[in-house]
Amino acid sequence: MELTERKKRILRAIVETYIATAEPVGSKAVAELAGLDVSTATIRNEMADLTELGLLEQPHTSAGRVPSAAGYRLYVNELMDRQQLTIQETQRINDALNLKMEELDRVIDRAGKVLSQLSDYPVFTVAAATHRVTVKRFDLLMVEENAFIAVVMTDNSVVKNKLIHLPDRLSDTQLQLLSAVLNSSFVGLSRDEMEQALDKMETHTAPGAFELISLVVEFAIQILDDQGRQKVRTAGITHLLEHPEYKSLDKAKPLMNYLSEESETSRLPMNLNSGKSMDILIGPENVNDALKDTSVVMASYDIGDNMKGIIGVVGPTRMDYAKVTARLSYFADSLTRMFGKELPAGDPDEQEES
Repeated sequence: MELTERKKRILRAIVETYIATAEPVGSKAVAELAGLDVSTATIRNEMADLTELGLLEQPHTSAGRVPSAAGYRLYVNELMDRQQLTIQETQRINDALNLKMEELDRVIDRAGKVLSQLSDYPVFTVAAATHRVTVKRFDLLMVEENAFIAVVMTDNSVVKNKLIHLPDRLSDTQLQLLSAVLNSSFVGLSRDEMEQALDKMETHTAPGAFELISLVVEFAIQILDDQGRQKVRTAGITHLLEHPEYKSLDKAKPLMNYLSEESETSRLPMNLNSGKSMDILIGPENVNDALKDTSVVMASYDIGDNMKGIIGVVGPTRMDYAKVTARLSYFADSLTRMFGKELPAGDPDEQEES
C-alpha cells in the first residue's frame, strides 16, 4: 500500500513510541514526536485513516492507537532506520565470539546468552546437523597409572575429552601404542565406518587391547552421533517477564514452556536452507499458536563445511526491531568472518557499520 509521507511519519512515531512505552499513543504525543507542522485534529484524522487501513488499532474508545501486525510489518519493511551498535555492545559480542579455538557450540551458547542480555528478549540458537563428521585426531593423556584422558577432535573443530578409569595399570608405552592404533585406524571415518572398523578389529586383536580401543572409539562414536543431530538451545527465557505483555504469568507461562521444552523448541519457525540472511515473522505470520502474539527475528550464519545455523530473538510484537536486527546482523557477520568464510559483496557502508 502507498502512504503519504505524513502518514508514514505518523505511523513511524506511533510504532517507536509504543515500543518504548507499551502504552497507546495519542495525537498530542505524535505531534511532538513526528515533527509535523499540523494540528492535532489533522493528526487524529490521519490516525483514523491508518486505522481503517489496518495499520493501527484502538484498544479502547478513548485510548490512543497501537500498531497492528500489519503496521509493524510496514515499519520493518520501509520505515525502520538501521541502528548501529555502541562500542560497548560491539565489544561484548566480540568477547563472546572470541572462542575460535574452542568448540563451536560453546561459542554459540555464550553469544546467545550475551545477545539475550543485550536485547532483554529470549534468544534461541540452532546449528545445522552436519551430514558427515569424522574424527580428525585422537590424543591420550596419562593422568595416573590406571587412568587417562581421551581427547577427540573432529574435522569440524569440535573437541571433547573424557577421563577413562581402568582396572589395571597402563604404561606410557601402552598408551602410545593405543594412540597410534586409534590415529591409524579410526581417523577420517564416519560413525558407521568407525563401527565397522571396530567390528573387524575384534577378531585379530588381543582382548585386553581391544577393550581399551573400544572404550575410546565408543566415546568418539557418541561424539559423532551428537554432531549429527540438529541442536537447538535457548537463553534468557525469563526476560519475557520484564515486558508488560507478559506481566501476567498466565500469559507468559505457555510461551515460556514452549521455548523451554526441547520437543517444542525443535518446531521453532526456522529454515536453515531458506537463503535469507535475516527473517522477521510478526504476530500471526508465525504459524504456531504459541507464537501467534509474538515476533521472531532470525539471522543465519554460514561458516562453510556444511556448518550453518540460525540465531533468533523471540518477544512481543512491540519489539524494538531496529535494535534486535542490528545485534543479530552483527553477530552473524562476525561469526562468519571469525571462521574464515568470505562474506558476499555488499554495500560498503553496511560492511563498515557491522
